[in-house]
Amino acid sequence: MLSLGSLLWLIVVAAVWGFSTPLIRHGSAGIEKISGSNPLNQWLAELMFLATNWKYIMPFLINQSGSALYTMALASSDLSVAVPLTNSLTFIFVTISGRLLGEADGKPASYLGMTLVICGISLCVLSTV
Repeated sequence: MLSLGSLLWLIVVAAVWGFSTPLIRHGSAGIEKISGSNPLNQWLAELMFLATNWKYIMPFLINQSGSALYTMALASSDLSVAVPLTNSLTFIFVTISGRLLGEADGKPASYLGMTLVICGISLCVLSTV
């Protein structure tokens, strides 16, 4: 049984993850220009680039706070509904936030997919009521 409170927390988690993901992608722009003399130096240089880049760190921390909320929400949720609900809604929020940030416009198939996802989530939630 999925309570209304649990459902709302799972939607908040999906929104936090979904809206922070494109910001993380934008914040990590330029990492492909980092080079090192060997694989270890390459990894350390990339790690330093990300760790000192506030445009990456802030959305990353927001994303991780969503993970903490998710863990708390799972305590009072049915896993068979919570996991697909959160993951599929995250896809929708990533698409919406990417569009708001000026990323490439979605194809009609994407919008059809989002509609089908919402229908599927609705069926899952209604089956637990």
